[in-house]
Amino acid sequence: MAQEQIPDLSKAVEKAQAGDSQAFAQIYDALVKPIYRYIYYRVENEIAEDLTEDTFVKMWQNLDKYKKGVTPFASWAFRIAHNLLVDYYRKNQSTDEIDDEIADPHERNLPDRQTNLKLTQVRLQKVIRKLPGNYQEIIILKYINELDNRQIAEVTGKSEGAIRILQFRALEQLRGFLSPERDDL
Repeated sequence: MAQEQIPDLSKAVEKAQAGDSQAFAQIYDALVKPIYRYIYYRVENEIAEDLTEDTFVKMWQNLDKYKKGVTPFASWAFRIAHNLLVDYYRKNQSTDEIDDEIADPHERNLPDRQTNLKLTQVRLQKVIRKLPGNYQEIIILKYINELDNRQIAEVTGKSEGAIRILQFRALEQLRGFLSPERDDL
């Protein structure tokens, strides 16, 4: 899946901060899909839609608090989405005991689904362990711990350019290990 690039929103942000609702519409169009995806993989579909909407409402309400140059606008927007997710989880934590006789209606929690997921995780772990050490480190930091390239560069002591090259090479080797023709895992 090709990753969408978020365009530079600085001009639209300045106009939106001055009250231009059309500029905010440009911001919305640029960020709605990535923010929705960010939320969607953490909550149910209907809740993801609500939290995405809440994210943009909060962005509009707090637009005057955004300080250019402190952090990129998209990062600021994702932080709002993150905070709404945290609030959602805090409000919806269940502390009640669950009766052992109650069946879980969610397909993702069915035993065979859980088994397949575990097997996939075990297979991925085996494949990652076959990679050279520096490739393992990059894959784990980037895709398991979700660090960005700047953070990975700080952790590893390498440049961001070197991180991008290592990431590309590690993914290529990982693809080779995971190809359908290979059944040795």
